[in-house]
Amino acid sequence: MNKEEVLERFLSYISIDTESDASSPTTPSTDKQWDLARKLHQELIDMGMSDVTIDEHAYVMATLPSNVDHEVPTIGFISHFDTTPDYTGKNIKPQIIENYDGGDIPLKGSDLILSPDYFESLKNYIGQTIITTDGTTLLAADDKAGITEIMTAVKYLIDHPEIKHGAIKVGFTPDEEIGRGAHKFDVEKFGADWAYTMDGSQVGELEYENFNAAGAVVTFHGKIVHPGYAKGKMINSMYVASEFIESLPKLETPEHTEDYQGFSTYTI
Repeated sequence: MNKEEVLERFLSYISIDTESDASSPTTPSTDKQWDLARKLHQELIDMGMSDVTIDEHAYVMATLPSNVDHEVPTIGFISHFDTTPDYTGKNIKPQIIENYDGGDIPLKGSDLILSPDYFESLKNYIGQTIITTDGTTLLAADDKAGITEIMTAVKYLIDHPEIKHGAIKVGFTPDEEIGRGAHKFDVEKFGADWAYTMDGSQVGELEYENFNAAGAVVTFHGKIVHPGYAKGKMINSMYVASEFIESLPKLETPEHTEDYQGFSTYTI
């Protein structure tokens, strides 16, 4: 496969704003996610995939039929097309660094710098092409890079039938970033014996397990009183919140846990 094709595909996906919204009760949580869902649906049809569907919640599925004459397990590959609401993914202006030299990468739209002194993994990509945001938006590689991988791979297999494989299922989902991506995923319809989510980190990494997570919103109410008359009356809600956080287990946070240990994170 050629690098230009992969790059063009990725850039076409990140150009579409698909930010999700945790406050919305609908699936998908934002109408704009439909834009990429419909694009993927049509691309799968155009490349010759079978059983291409898009349901009422924007879940896209398709099948690459087996080209062998014996029974083999059906494998699935899944990615999500929404991006986090924590920062805008609109009007993305990517930077493309060819033949990365291992140095600092200034994000030209801001005063931010990606440095291997801080992000040590950058050293793994010396001599390669790196794509970054300009610092004013998300890049949206999470998880449009995964979508690009899947779409490019199935297109390659279609174009090279000499590569033998069993049935391959692909699925693209909304709202993963707000914790609802799997809620309406029709596992039976998907029909894979097992599947992989292409949403990893380092080159060569293959994630074969997942975790469960739950969130809670705790609201602290204070009592406002003019500072000149506040003694014995004012209650600062920030102090109450701090006391609550201090009461939680100190060593059950991401910086202290590993392997299968559970952890909690806190945001005020």
